[in-house]
Amino acid sequence: MSQHTPAHNVIVQIKVKLLGVTKPPVWRRLQLRADTRLDQLHEIIQTALGWENYHMHVFSFGDEEFGIPDRELRFSDERKVTLGDLIAGVGDRLRYTYDLGDDWQHEIVVEDLLDADPETHYPTLVAAKGACPPEDCGGPWGYANLRDILADPSHDEHQQMLEWLDLNDANEFDPAAVATDAIDHQLALSGASR
Repeated sequence: MSQHTPAHNVIVQIKVKLLGVTKPPVWRRLQLRADTRLDQLHEIIQTALGWENYHMHVFSFGDEEFGIPDRELRFSDERKVTLGDLIAGVGDRLRYTYDLGDDWQHEIVVEDLLDADPETHYPTLVAAKGACPPEDCGGPWGYANLRDILADPSHDEHQQMLEWLDLNDANEFDPAAVATDAIDHQLALSGASR
């Protein structure tokens, strides 16, 4: 744990980048309180990215892993650690893995430490790029394959993938679309902020 923990009222700006997904990349820039617990950060990332929270997750920082306490996996209890406990300043990084089967890895980078704005309800979405991949599509490789299939109407699995995604037409699938207003609304309702 860091000896230079930011004060509890400090706002941390982070960039959460989904690794292994490009064209477009998928990332979210967020501002949240340094005293946000990791279990709350998990909920914030789920909301901001668009995941549906169906699967296990883990935060990795150095050699330590934090998640829901589990004897077999030996995760430290994420409810007892805040973001501010782990970071010392700008440039610090941690890893967030969602769905241990599909292995969606996210890099979290501390971009800035700010004074709280009394007019702002935290957490807040600052910027976003790229749509969240569908749950259970097989990780970055499976997502790339899914996108190739949707782009090729003559592919044997094209119709099956449309049905799986509940789409009438492949043009309805836009990997660049991000519903930032909906994310902001969900973050405001998340209860993770004070």
